[in-house]
Amino acid sequence: MARVKRGVTKHRRHRAVLKSVRGHRGSRNRRYKVARESLLHAMAYQTAHRRLRKRQMRALWIIRINAAARTNGLSYSRLIRGLILANVEIDRKQLADLSVREPDAFAEVARVATEALAA
Repeated sequence: MARVKRGVTKHRRHRAVLKSVRGHRGSRNRRYKVARESLLHAMAYQTAHRRLRKRQMRALWIIRINAAARTNGLSYSRLIRGLILANVEIDRKQLADLSVREPDAFAEVARVATEALAA
């Protein structure tokens, strides 16, 4: 059987790892062993933070909706309850977008929620 030399394969693998850790600091983007470990941690953080980003975005939407609701004389929870009673199916992302870009339209939504709470 012929002897297999690993030079090309090994170099290609090392180059791929070093390319993916290009923005890392210190020796993490220069030394293969350190870079490989840095890449493993980075990939783990990436997976966890994809889920965390969803939570953070929802929290941001709720903060924006609450601020806009309070300018219209409602709290966040009263606004959401009023929208549920009025059968208005608009999600928090769209409500937050309305509150920032279209304050008049958001005021109308708040008015609908207030009327539903009163009824």
